[in-house]
Amino acid sequence: MYTLTGMTLAQLQKVCADEGFPKFTATQICQWLYAKRVTAVDAMTNLSLKNRTRLNGIATLGLSAPVDFQTSVDGTKKYLFAVGDGNKPQYVEAVFIPDGDRGTLCVSCQVGCKMGCRFCVTGKQGFHGNLSVADILNQILSIPESQQLTNIVFMGMGEPMDNYDAIKQTVEVITAPWGMGWSPHRLTVSTVGITPMLKRMLDEMECHVAVSLHNPVASERAAIMPMQKAYPIEETVALLKRYNWRGQRRISFEYTMFKGVNDDIAHAKQLLQLLQGLYCRVNLIRFHASDDVPYKPSDRATMEKFRDYIDSHGIICTIRASRGEDIMAACGLLAGAQQGA
Repeated sequence: MYTLTGMTLAQLQKVCADEGFPKFTATQICQWLYAKRVTAVDAMTNLSLKNRTRLNGIATLGLSAPVDFQTSVDGTKKYLFAVGDGNKPQYVEAVFIPDGDRGTLCVSCQVGCKMGCRFCVTGKQGFHGNLSVADILNQILSIPESQQLTNIVFMGMGEPMDNYDAIKQTVEVITAPWGMGWSPHRLTVSTVGITPMLKRMLDEMECHVAVSLHNPVASERAAIMPMQKAYPIEETVALLKRYNWRGQRRISFEYTMFKGVNDDIAHAKQLLQLLQGLYCRVNLIRFHASDDVPYKPSDRATMEKFRDYIDSHGIICTIRASRGEDIMAACGLLAGAQQGA
């Protein structure tokens, strides 16, 4: 059986050619899947009844509704999706963040994560597999707020650069004229800095980039982010400096602040030195504590002092608003846990 959701126009054209459908059928299927967002082949009414029946026999849309959701006091919603083998499913989470006339969806790309960041609940559960393009797009297409979305961030469970091919095809579907037709500047892809794949992304996509930095001192970053040893942040920044960002895509650095660990002016100075000459911004994130992580959040005054120091030295620095913490939907808290399990 083919899974139609996630296929590109070229892939659908090959399926239609192989299965004897008229050539234009692939374009029709794209319109139904990505523009009209149908949930069943039978809804593709400009396909003949005969061809719909044939298509039902060889293909599935690959869409499934969330199995659970929670709503935060601030309006954030966290959706739970089952993926993989229907007999023994695994679970991933996506987070919808409403903000005035904006609607941002934070999507997952893996079940768990290989990166092992010491402060991240997702990383604590280990790695259990990559999501397919259909799995990733299903998070976007199958929530009730799908048509309200204005932005998508690949910042949920998993490391996007560790599932690069699926991310690339997902972005193609979202941005292509035959797909959802979005500007790539409505998409942000995060990474801890897997430099070879990041270079591919910079050359092959136009999405915004968010680098998880969290500490500018190499030895200290390695203590909380093991991937620093394989892909030093200095090399990641050096790669980014080879591109001209002004007026093009946005480069941001995510910096979670831990009390007494990375939140003093000495670290701010090191951060400025690391990023010197790069047109970028820094987003400060309040650490969201959990029972099995030993760190504590920096207080607001410390965060503001750090922000003002960075900002006054020529790099835009903001404190990101924390959303959905009461339902474990904030940064670093996604665990793919079935409620009540």
